[in-house]
Amino acid sequence: MATQAVNSELFFSTARQLRTLFDSRETSSVEVTRMILDRIEVLEPQLNSFITVTPEHAVKQAEIADQRLRGTGQEPTPLTGVPVMVKDNFSTKGIETTAASRILKGYIPPYDGTVVHLLREAGAVILGKGNLDEFAMGSSSETSAYGPVHNPWDIERVPGGSSGGAAAAVAAGECFIAFGSDTGGSIRQPASLCGVVGMKPTYGLVSRYGLLAFGSSLDQIGPLTRSVPDCADALNIISSHDPHDSTSVRAPFGDFGEGLNAGISGMKIGVPREYLVEGIEPGVRSAFEQSLKTLEDLGANITETSLPLTDHALAVYYIIAPSEASANLSRYDGVKYGLGATDASTSAEATEAVRGRGFGEEVKRRILLGTYALSAGYYDAYYKKAQQVRTLIRREFTDAFLQFDVLVTPTSPSVAFKIGDKTDDPFQMYMNDVCTIPVNIAGLPSISVPGGMSEGLPVGLQFIGSQFGDATVIQAAAAYERSTSWHQRHPTI
Repeated sequence: MATQAVNSELFFSTARQLRTLFDSRETSSVEVTRMILDRIEVLEPQLNSFITVTPEHAVKQAEIADQRLRGTGQEPTPLTGVPVMVKDNFSTKGIETTAASRILKGYIPPYDGTVVHLLREAGAVILGKGNLDEFAMGSSSETSAYGPVHNPWDIERVPGGSSGGAAAAVAAGECFIAFGSDTGGSIRQPASLCGVVGMKPTYGLVSRYGLLAFGSSLDQIGPLTRSVPDCADALNIISSHDPHDSTSVRAPFGDFGEGLNAGISGMKIGVPREYLVEGIEPGVRSAFEQSLKTLEDLGANITETSLPLTDHALAVYYIIAPSEASANLSRYDGVKYGLGATDASTSAEATEAVRGRGFGEEVKRRILLGTYALSAGYYDAYYKKAQQVRTLIRREFTDAFLQFDVLVTPTSPSVAFKIGDKTDDPFQMYMNDVCTIPVNIAGLPSISVPGGMSEGLPVGLQFIGSQFGDATVIQAAAAYERSTSWHQRHPTI
């Protein structure tokens, strides 16, 4: 291995740059994997990005990937030999999967989820499982039973959530790509706060089979990367129709990176005024306004528009998501797997004891909210009404995309906040997803890219596309990324 090729800069390389080193034989997947594992060991006491690291498993995968890269076996893919992380709510055969909850302590799935299977088939090297808010319920990665994740830009601050471990690991050079889940912003908001790229694809484009469900009509798996081209490559690998998932679409799965170099000259971009919410930090607003100038300089036609139902999206989400969580989490009773209660005299007492000890406060809060919304006498007033407003929000977006190719907004109203600042105020915590939640409600594709700095911390820029307009979203994000250098900035941890 050439010493010059493997220095501190390698940890912040893109996956495409890493593959160039593999193809030129300057280094190997095994060598890079071992270096990354050493880096994880050094950084984890500060970051807590991982719940589980699987070094032996990773090196074995890297050895197989090197053979493939040298022409033995299957044709390599863009992710062959690339060290990646998967969020710890993805089922991984033979590897503990906890969703960052005490209730699943010791649970080892007997199967790989579809995305994990596709990553293995592609030759990616899975390093371990990423830390998250418990059952993906949170915006700061502070509700994990395994302790909070720390932002590598400032370890006293949160990385965002719920895919905070994934975002922090990519930002800190602990992996090259990570895969998270996004129910109301859980990929894009931490990507924004950690200064990386994060994408939520169109609902149904990526199989949810093997993802521990939170809100089944909202959840979607997607990549966190250091560049938009890496994001396109990753999405090409994980998107496919899956008969195991009834919501998996039979869309024509083309190359999501086909427009990477097409530019945005003449593209119609809408700026919904409702996303510049009251309380947005001045530094975030300033960065966003500068980003709009950049897009205009690239030849895009920027027009302000209005999506008035956006103001109702947060309320709709916090009825639908907890309701679905209440139903999904009812399976955790301590009987088949995870935490058990051997000291109870009846099954009802055992279930009550397990859930009392196993679920954290935020999860309990959302289960109670959802159960209330679904209860007799309140279903029509809350859940049914929320679904009706959801339909109106979808229509509003559909009408907007008759005029625009993409919409652009801030990803988060703030930069990363201090750990503990918002844990006592759930409403303020929920407000962190005000710019991302509408996208999940409508099932649309959206990507966050580094879009500036404020107070020395990253600011995210969000592009939103029409249903199955994932390639257009990537095209717009790639053009912006090429014309700026924000994605090339890395924390000094």
